[in-house]
Amino acid sequence: MRTARGQTIERLCRNDPFDLLVIGGGATGCGTVLDAASRGLKTALIEKNDFAEGTSSRSTKLVHGGVRYLEMAIRGLDRAQYELVREGLHERALLLRNAPHLTRRLPLVIPLYTWTEVPYAFAGLKLYDLLAGRKGIGPSRLIGRAEALKRFPMLRAEGLKGGVLYHDGQFNDARTALALIATAQQEGALTLNHAEALSLVKQGGRIVGAVVRDRIGGAEFTLRAKGVINAAGPFVDSIRRMDEPEAAPLLEVSSGIHIVLDGRFAPPDAGLMIPRTDDGRLLFILPWQGHALIGTTDEPAQIDDHPIPRQEEIAYLLRHVRRYFSLDVTEKDILSSWSGLRPLLRDAGAADTARIVRDHLVEVSPSGLLTVTGGKWTTYRRMAQDTVDRAVETFGLAPPHPCRTENLPLAGAVGYREDGAKALMRGHGLDVGIASHLHRAYGSAADKVAALVREGLGERLHPDHPFIEAEVVYAVRHEQAERAADVLVRRTPLALLDRKGAAEAAPRTIEIMAEELGWDERRRRAEAELLDERLRTAL
Repeated sequence: MRTARGQTIERLCRNDPFDLLVIGGGATGCGTVLDAASRGLKTALIEKNDFAEGTSSRSTKLVHGGVRYLEMAIRGLDRAQYELVREGLHERALLLRNAPHLTRRLPLVIPLYTWTEVPYAFAGLKLYDLLAGRKGIGPSRLIGRAEALKRFPMLRAEGLKGGVLYHDGQFNDARTALALIATAQQEGALTLNHAEALSLVKQGGRIVGAVVRDRIGGAEFTLRAKGVINAAGPFVDSIRRMDEPEAAPLLEVSSGIHIVLDGRFAPPDAGLMIPRTDDGRLLFILPWQGHALIGTTDEPAQIDDHPIPRQEEIAYLLRHVRRYFSLDVTEKDILSSWSGLRPLLRDAGAADTARIVRDHLVEVSPSGLLTVTGGKWTTYRRMAQDTVDRAVETFGLAPPHPCRTENLPLAGAVGYREDGAKALMRGHGLDVGIASHLHRAYGSAADKVAALVREGLGERLHPDHPFIEAEVVYAVRHEQAERAADVLVRRTPLALLDRKGAAEAAPRTIEIMAEELGWDERRRRAEAELLDERLRTAL
């Protein structure tokens, strides 16, 4: 095998048995492979689709303690929710510090239309600040009607009393997953996307590996490990059934959809939290990549690799935007939409999925399959730490180092400078839009991407967006991109921002990838057809 992918598969097969084999390349799996590798454990990861292809690239893009969970803790005197908020705020601070290029502090406004809401909302968010302690990123405060309208001129002014301003973090979820993979590789891990676990291998009644199929080349091979970790997100129960066919499900799965509108629907430096929907949930209207991101819903769902946003969910979001905005927002304004699945621990006492505690669980089956599930993006690091701690104990491992991830910068963070975009403009002649994008997406590695411009790869993939041809080559050479959707949905977020724009960028993207990966005409057509299907149905 001469391709880079073939070489990775050869290395995987040559280097087993591993200490740990992680199944699943979402937030939890990527965090787990990094934690294990950084402790000095010999670790591999496989993902049946692309890294972060599912839930982990379809979040609300917030790094948060959970204002909703705090409300539940107060109303229900629920200590579990309270502890979840405190842990989330601690982990929020760590992610903002360890990945400064992929995160930012974001002010959020809660508009208030009745005076009775003011003291309750303000007191709750002051408690949010108190729980954050020294790791707080900005104090909450009351703002008047005039300031609320200045920050959000499109807010419905009639009846507006004022608002509460508070702060949370915002991040690039898909690229954070890629940064975790890149950092794990720097620590010695081997990772392979588009590689599906077909079955688990047992010896003497104990799990010792997995049979894997390369979904790109079609080859099947066996990877052996002292311990196998099931971190498959919404699909953990399917992996558990490979071990125990009659295993009772751990999860309730809910769907959350998001829609993307033009940037005029949200100012670039503040978000809006809608505190009350028809069914008592929260919605966010956030600036994201020069656009407005609106979400999310929370409805029981069936498990699907690529869930499709339902029309009633889209109508739900638009209805609440129109209720709070003095703008007539319709489906024609939607540039893109997507749906993600949340893996929630089953709770027979919960009235609906919105009330299930977003905590995580680590369990080990009698034959030794270690499963981790639940949680949320913000607490991925803590979930990974708990998982590897349990793996070390369960499988009798002796890592050379303790957990290091609290203080481990992610790829792109070392050497990152806030003013780095200016250096890219000076050094490579990039315009401000492209330079700013590369700086924030790649951090200190942006110079490597920009250097590819000298190979004649400096054109934008689409004239309305800052993503350039060089990123396609970089994604193939350094980020394991194997399909056009890997590039247009996750290495760059073009399809998530603008489906029509991604369709227009597809021919050039496929042309570049074909040159890099040696695709023949048949493979080019197959990639074009697959991408077209994704853009028309579910990203």
